[in-house]
Amino acid sequence: MTVCRRHCYWSVVAALVLVLLGAGRGWIGAADGPHGKIIADIVPMGCRLHPPEQILNQMRSRVGKAYDDLTIQEDVRRLINTRWFTPDGVRIFTVAEPDGRVKVMVYLTELTGTIQEIVYEGAQHLSKSELQSLTGLRKGDPMNPMANGLARQSLLRKYQDEGRYYATVELVEGNKPTDARVVFDIVEGPVIKVAAVNFVGNNHADAGRLRTQLVTKRQFIGIGGKFNPTTLDLDQKALVEYYQALGFLGVKMKPEIIRSADLAHVTIVYHIVEGVQYHVSGVQIDGAVSVPPEKLAAVTELKAGERYDRRITQRDLTRLRDYYGLRGYSVGIEEKLSADPTQPGLVNVQYVVRNDSGTPKRVGRVIIEGNEITQDRVIMNQLGIYPGQILQYPKLEDARMRLSRLGIFDGDQAPTVTVAPNNLEDNEFEDILVRVRETRTGQFILGGSVNSDAGLTGNIAINERNFDITRIPTSWDDIRNGRAFRGGGEELNIQAAPGTTFSRYSVTFREPYLFDTPFGLTTSLYYFQRSYTEYTEERYGGRITLDRRLDPIWTASVSTRIEGVSIKNTPLDAPWAISQYEGGHFLAGFRAGLKRDTRDSYIYPTKGNVFDIGFEEVTGDYTFPVGTAEFTQFFSNKALAREDGSGKHVLGIRTQVGFAGANAPIYERFYAGGIRSFRGFAFRGVGPFTPGSDYALGGTFSFLNTIEYQIPVLPSDKMFWVAFVDHGTVESKVEIKDYRVSVGTGIRIAIPALGPMPLALDVAVPIVKGPGDHKQLINFSVGVFGSQ
Repeated sequence: MTVCRRHCYWSVVAALVLVLLGAGRGWIGAADGPHGKIIADIVPMGCRLHPPEQILNQMRSRVGKAYDDLTIQEDVRRLINTRWFTPDGVRIFTVAEPDGRVKVMVYLTELTGTIQEIVYEGAQHLSKSELQSLTGLRKGDPMNPMANGLARQSLLRKYQDEGRYYATVELVEGNKPTDARVVFDIVEGPVIKVAAVNFVGNNHADAGRLRTQLVTKRQFIGIGGKFNPTTLDLDQKALVEYYQALGFLGVKMKPEIIRSADLAHVTIVYHIVEGVQYHVSGVQIDGAVSVPPEKLAAVTELKAGERYDRRITQRDLTRLRDYYGLRGYSVGIEEKLSADPTQPGLVNVQYVVRNDSGTPKRVGRVIIEGNEITQDRVIMNQLGIYPGQILQYPKLEDARMRLSRLGIFDGDQAPTVTVAPNNLEDNEFEDILVRVRETRTGQFILGGSVNSDAGLTGNIAINERNFDITRIPTSWDDIRNGRAFRGGGEELNIQAAPGTTFSRYSVTFREPYLFDTPFGLTTSLYYFQRSYTEYTEERYGGRITLDRRLDPIWTASVSTRIEGVSIKNTPLDAPWAISQYEGGHFLAGFRAGLKRDTRDSYIYPTKGNVFDIGFEEVTGDYTFPVGTAEFTQFFSNKALAREDGSGKHVLGIRTQVGFAGANAPIYERFYAGGIRSFRGFAFRGVGPFTPGSDYALGGTFSFLNTIEYQIPVLPSDKMFWVAFVDHGTVESKVEIKDYRVSVGTGIRIAIPALGPMPLALDVAVPIVKGPGDHKQLINFSVGVFGSQ
């Protein structure tokens, strides 16, 4: 790197030389640079207070990499944001080198005055560290009036976010470059809470559903509900969009803020004029050239005579773009509405196709930027886009979402997958530009759960989502900079779950693309201990699974497990059918499975089904087969949902069948009873049992079924009432002898603080029992999770 000029004289001379060189060799501004050419050197100029290393560390452009206009523009923003330079004090030019490369010249105008003191007069509820973090100002920084003004705005936003509606922040000193101090005059004011959010004129929309659209929340038992006036515009926009989705295209509303007598609370009232609810008089597609309009009409959902729904038209626009995009065409499609004044309440919907011409595009180069640790192959495996193939535009968004879901890139600056023009004369090919920004991928999880089956269980876990088992550190810098054992896109999970009844410890490693193929490999080592009435079981071993996603809904897998099982603490009065298994045992199992999943949600599905079937051959101290099959179907009725599509009633039906060979030991048999099995019965409370005792023997045949109906209770769809019937049996051989039936009801509550699984509480009563079965009226499950 060329050394930064230390004196202003040499900076001026260098600038003149740059202009002269530009006249002879051609200099190019950053907005119109030599895109794609290799950078030979980056030369900071005009900097006296900051060494060149500091300047270069702020930039993403690098020597040896291709010059990119967007990256240069980002470099300018990053340098300006340092507040080291005047608002227009960063200019970047390029000079062509004889070998075809370019030299990047960074001309800088530094701020000269420095901050001698920073004063926050009147700040009582924010600590000094919080104030410094919000403003970003430090003693000794350059005196930058623009940065000081932005700091004032940042302080005011913070106070408003805290609900201090009457707060004011004034910049008393620091407005001029010649000032020596930055002084903020702060009047914090009281915290204002939202007592209520009401609606007037909402004849066709439920107030509870309208509140779910708002960022502003009411105070609840003195908790939350801080009033922030800056969110009112967002709330009003969301309400208008909600009404337009219901067909009220001309809706008007105005918020009113009513202050309480003590000025500590406000009530927000939205005055709504809904207007006419529009229906569709006709749907037409114009501008289509390469595809007949009737084929395009077949993929749209909105029909004449239906209520206008903007959500449906947005889905139609996506389907139409995808129809073109999957065939290699990039077209613009927009919606136009036209109302007939002679027919109030009717609107014609027109989908206009633009730029429907030319030939399909193909993928040129795939350019990946920003991955300093993550290997290119990890990103390429997620893209599913390769040079030479037809450029299917919808796959760009699919690829972007897959990259985001990996959890190894910055969520605030999510990955982008865009089309970039190439430098070739043949415009049939388009380059694909992938930009990522890496983030922390390690996670420490602390939590626990309690349920009626397993008691209280803790959960301590360390998880690394971008693990690389082959990236062994070669220096201390590799460890300090987070490069050691990272970048391979693998996942490592180490978990400890000690409990009162059940404990589990495991180490799991997953490679989602084994040798860059569509096959995934999962290996795990584990140990768990569980206390039952009949015995205490300890199990330790390992499992290896190879899976292959056949298409978006089908997955095939093969796995093997090798385990040691120890049975101990059998009661003195336990019969021979149980006590014979006291001691250690060895087993090895080989399983093949197939799964089909079409659910629309993993937590609260409303439609679709899951089919999972597997067969395992087990050998070792005992040799026997195990076969399992499970099918679950979800149904919902639009007629019973709310007008906006929420509040769906869901009917779920599940059937599970399992069989094991007659030689299966007691610790490999089937059991039923408990919250996730057969409600109304205790955990493992469904027979068969040993004659004359309460000891469960387990069965070699299991047939369990559930019918459950779910109805939302709250407008937010966060709480549901369920009614269910569980029925089935567990038998000592393949037969249906003692069929059981239970009926019950319960609630499901989704609480974000409790993690992905909802709180579940069920009350069930057996109406048909088998001999010796153990009843349990209440079943519950609660999970509590946290991470950092």
